[in-house]
Amino acid sequence: MARQRVPEGPAPAPAVQKLRVRYAKRGRLRFSSTRDFQRALERALRRAGVPMAFSAGFHPHPKVSYANAAPTGTASEAEYFEVSVTERVDPESLRVALDEALPEGLDVLEVVEAAPGSLADRLQASDWVIDFQGVTAEELRRAADTLLAHERVEVTRTFKTGPRTFDVRSALVSVDVEPSKRADCAILRVVVRHTTPAVRPDDVLTALRAVTELAPPTPPLVTRLAQGPLHTATAGVADPLAADEDADGA
Repeated sequence: MARQRVPEGPAPAPAVQKLRVRYAKRGRLRFSSTRDFQRALERALRRAGVPMAFSAGFHPHPKVSYANAAPTGTASEAEYFEVSVTERVDPESLRVALDEALPEGLDVLEVVEAAPGSLADRLQASDWVIDFQGVTAEELRRAADTLLAHERVEVTRTFKTGPRTFDVRSALVSVDVEPSKRADCAILRVVVRHTTPAVRPDDVLTALRAVTELAPPTPPLVTRLAQGPLHTATAGVADPLAADEDADGA
């Protein structure tokens, strides 16, 4: 029987604190992928001198976990990750240091010490703003009303395992048209429940085209305003970094 190799040297220092971080993806950085951000973050953590905890084994990795990243091409004010450290750090000091070390457009907004439980389990829904240019509010409102009138609207998207068809309508918690400062623009505000597979903003646009033939002349600009616990009574999205008594509104 072959003998198992054991990594040489001391075991990695244990983690003594876990921090949850909210950051924004703005401007041209909305085109950065999740992997692009991971590389930028690891460089920023080193530059900021963060005492990161590492996994054991032959190829140690920083103990950083990511949760429900926005699709490439969309901006976001509510992206999250967790990082474990081997020395206790002040959350606000970490926020400032990471914000300075990351490129402009990847902006660290909030850092808190992690509460018990899973961050991913708290991300139940997303609040999206979709800005249509060349579409009037009346056109967009008619399209939104038509979409909501359907009990089921299926779309097909290609995954790594191949094409998959799924229902978009059941994931829509609320769909509202908001006024824009320009007459030839319209804003769609959509709260989407997180499902498997995830219903993304481009799936909502595909569903709109399927039931209304809505075809904006230019691709809409998409921004995630929030993601977190879903308030079923108000169709709102709470702060996932808040204490349970503040965030739980279901």
